[in-house]
Amino acid sequence: MNPTVTVDNMNFIQRAFAEGGFVMYVIAVIAILAVFVIVERLMKLKNLSVDKKEFTDQIFRMVVAGDLRQAISYCDARPAPLTNTVKAGLVQAMNKRPDEEVQVAMDAAVMREMPKVEGWTSFLAVFGNVAVLAGLLGTIIGMIGSFRAVAAADPATKALELSKGISHALNCTAFGLLVAIISIVAYGLFQHRIQKTENEVIETSMSLLNLVVANREKIKD
Repeated sequence: MNPTVTVDNMNFIQRAFAEGGFVMYVIAVIAILAVFVIVERLMKLKNLSVDKKEFTDQIFRMVVAGDLRQAISYCDARPAPLTNTVKAGLVQAMNKRPDEEVQVAMDAAVMREMPKVEGWTSFLAVFGNVAVLAGLLGTIIGMIGSFRAVAAADPATKALELSKGISHALNCTAFGLLVAIISIVAYGLFQHRIQKTENEVIETSMSLLNLVVANREKIKD
């Protein structure tokens, strides 16, 4: 026979949800969505990353040798924002298009590829803000309930009713802030990673363009 579950024998999390009311479940849904986005972004960014030094060393060596077909095949074997952008420029260079068209092709590739890197990252900032607001809502609901209960209670139970309302309010505040902190910190880290990736793509594409211009006469048909 299972023992009866009461507030006294609940663990910390169960007790917080029992005392915090329905707003705790709203914040929990926000937390689940935030964790989903964090895990998805971690996996996606890992798959989209390449070793920049190794990649540029190999590509630049092939461009200097004039073997753009091999360079394009090398990019095809490692699909990522950096490789796809470089490939767009190499294809134009191999077709002997003017330098301006090579640059335009790589700029267009950057615009296509960066949304893949950013993904749903911006939603982490939204989740962080909404979690704070939901926690504040729970705080206000708890305080309103507390004052109403105190007003209607007899003198002997007023202290108990007041403590229930304060507990409701503080649990919602704490949980909302916890989810907000995790979401906003993750958002900041992902934004740093996204900016770094964008800088690498732009820097490499500019270096490639200069290299292609300097070695056009070596390009093999």
